[in-house]
Amino acid sequence: MGENASMRGGVAESSRDERLDVYVWDMDETLILLKSLLTGTYAEGFTGVKNVQEGVEIGKKWEKHILSLCDDHFFYEQIENHNKPYLDALSRYDDGQDLSAYDFSKDEFGASYDDDNKRKLAYRHRFVAQRYKQSFLNEETKKDLDELYDMTDNYTDRWLSSARGFLEECSVGNGGTSIVAADGIKGSSATKSIHLLVTSGSLIPSLVKCMLFRLDHMIAQENVYSSWEVGKLQCFQWIKARFKAPAVRFCVIGDGWEEGEAAQLMQWPFIKIDMRPGSSHRFPGLTMRTVGFYFSVVYGNSDAEDEEV
Repeated sequence: MGENASMRGGVAESSRDERLDVYVWDMDETLILLKSLLTGTYAEGFTGVKNVQEGVEIGKKWEKHILSLCDDHFFYEQIENHNKPYLDALSRYDDGQDLSAYDFSKDEFGASYDDDNKRKLAYRHRFVAQRYKQSFLNEETKKDLDELYDMTDNYTDRWLSSARGFLEECSVGNGGTSIVAADGIKGSSATKSIHLLVTSGSLIPSLVKCMLFRLDHMIAQENVYSSWEVGKLQCFQWIKARFKAPAVRFCVIGDGWEEGEAAQLMQWPFIKIDMRPGSSHRFPGLTMRTVGFYFSVVYGNSDAEDEEV
């Protein structure tokens, strides 16, 4: 890509007595459920217990909100065909212009991929990064989204809230006080952790999903990657280059073959999510004990010694 990706977000530093755990997540059918609701595959796994059409209707409501937010607040109609693997991929074209009074509707952003349009795209990405951190939805929309979230969580037996809770549990680490840094790294006195998202979906809808599914406070915008064009292995290689702490450990969690294959090539532990009822590799179900076991297999972590999956 040529955008010096290894330096984006800075290189994580750690003292010798600190451990940094880097969790690399897939999104769909891992942290959230959407496609499996729309296709009915989630409900079908319950052999008649779940109403398939109810899940489809819930999925359609999410789709409507996601597309609306993408188009109305994140320039998706303009930049859909200019997908990038992360938001600051074009930062070297951004001259730092103040965007507070900038009129995006009149800057003649076009389809060509010259330096002028790269600069305008970089402006949009910077605006999206700022908006990701803000609360800008009206009260009626917030109420609708809260109701939809609760409806989905109830239908999926708390998949959404359990996944979110698991992110928080990972961040607390060994039980110390969780500390939130500007770069999204959290940790206690002895262990730090960070959550990154590598999704095969387009970047802008993926960021919007993070916001709507209440993941944005756990996954910073600079830690969201789209592997749409470049593939997950390339994203994993960028991530490895970012985090060079002496005691860094990586763990990939997802439901797809691509992240599993890429994790194997990187020699990182891979936890495959299994949506089937009764599986321990789903939400609710996945525990820190299980994650510790996978860490121990690759890194020899004594904390998980003799544990079983």
